[in-house]
Amino acid sequence: MTQREYSIAHLKAFSKNIFMALGLSKHGATVVSESLIRADLEETPSHGLSRIGIYAKRLKEGRIKASPDIKIEKKGGLLKVDGDNGLGHLVSDYALNQAIPMAREHGILGIFIRNSNHFGTAAYYCQKACREGMALIAMTNTPSAMPPWGGKKPYLGTNPIAFGFPTRSGAPVIIDMSSSVVARGKIILAKKMGKSIPAGWAIDREGGMTTNPEAALEGALLPLGGPKGYALALAVEILSGILTGAAFGPHINNMYNDDGRPTNTGHCFILIHIEKMLDREVYLSNLHQLLAEIKQSPRQAENEEILYPGERRFRSFVNHLHQKLSLSDEVINELMRLGDDLNIPFPSS
Repeated sequence: MTQREYSIAHLKAFSKNIFMALGLSKHGATVVSESLIRADLEETPSHGLSRIGIYAKRLKEGRIKASPDIKIEKKGGLLKVDGDNGLGHLVSDYALNQAIPMAREHGILGIFIRNSNHFGTAAYYCQKACREGMALIAMTNTPSAMPPWGGKKPYLGTNPIAFGFPTRSGAPVIIDMSSSVVARGKIILAKKMGKSIPAGWAIDREGGMTTNPEAALEGALLPLGGPKGYALALAVEILSGILTGAAFGPHINNMYNDDGRPTNTGHCFILIHIEKMLDREVYLSNLHQLLAEIKQSPRQAENEEILYPGERRFRSFVNHLHQKLSLSDEVINELMRLGDDLNIPFPSS
């Protein structure tokens, strides 16, 4: 597999132009593009530019709305959001923009979203909250990909959950994890690139272990930590699917299916204004001490450094920010075809 490098600015411009050509506003195209590019910069390519192709296909078909009429109902410390079948990035960003000033007033705010779609990395929204000096818990349900513990047929999604906590400087604490051993997007990307997957990630339709990504996508992903991952996925399903009024379990349609139905994905965010809890400097000082003590813990011989969650992601982002971004031939070819279709030239470098 070969990789080629491209200017980040050129890729952002290309992505924004693609989404605007598909009917998104300039702001909307910017939000989606920044989420995708950031995922690539953080070395999470399964949620990066490799996703543009499927988003574009569904937007062109009208199966996802480019200009959704997002409706918000405010009830005390709650926001109930109907995303009107918009891209999850747009719906979630809009909802958080409405929620942040409310959280400053109430201290804590629950955001429950229905009629949405795939929203990229949950970490992206945690980072947004951290820049506002707030903590965030973010979760979403996803199409069926994982069996209940002891089963072999998918029922629950990979159902990621993320936590974000601002720090005084440097990397915020970002914990972003799927309830499965691995995010389904990594298996989709492996199939696209013709690569095998590690043993222990998935089972085939008969319940046997597989390293074939195609067989894994036809079968099921395995829960993280066995029954613990299954239980976590169920909790996320209840918060994101049942409480929001969105679809749940196998009733969430997969955007990769060509049956024309919307996905009706649900998201749940819990936004916390830290200064309503305790003095900001006390929070920052105590968190700094906590992280410093963790990093100074005795290390195993083979480990040069102890990292806290979010440091690797942040370092990857900073290190790549002023460099060119590497893309695989498979992703490049898909983006080139999409650009040709919309008369938007793909950058040469």
